[in-house]
Amino acid sequence: MPRLYNPASRMLDFHMKYGERAIRKAALEVWENPNPGRDYEINVSFPEFTCLCPRSGYPDFAIIKINYMPDGKIIELKSLKLYLNSFRDIHVSHEEVTNRIYSELEKRLKPKFLEVIGDFNPRGNVKTVVRVCSETIPKGLGSARK
Repeated sequence: MPRLYNPASRMLDFHMKYGERAIRKAALEVWENPNPGRDYEINVSFPEFTCLCPRSGYPDFAIIKINYMPDGKIIELKSLKLYLNSFRDIHVSHEEVTNRIYSELEKRLKPKFLEVIGDFNPRGNVKTVVRVCSETIPKGLGSARK
């Protein structure tokens, strides 16, 4: 069956920058853990996270920190960057977005340990830090205990 021509969709895509197109198609990609027999920690910091306040529509800025101890899978970092950038036009609370990121990573990676911290910049004289964490912290896991 032939695809119908949609000039509005075509024009929108034509005017998008390559980064906007990449973010629009963002999907988390997982890789096999290259060292599955070893316990090690992966710490990722994303200092340019943005989303929109669900009440006012103003932008919220945060540092998203992801700490995990992989089991069989690890996250591919470029796909993680694009996935996190996909929230920039989404109206979502600090609590919801931090929990959503945690849930998606937990589902995809099934790590031995996972912690996601949303450290949001002050707005209206209020600073928020949201931490979502696995129930147990493996022995010897360094930064997650801090």
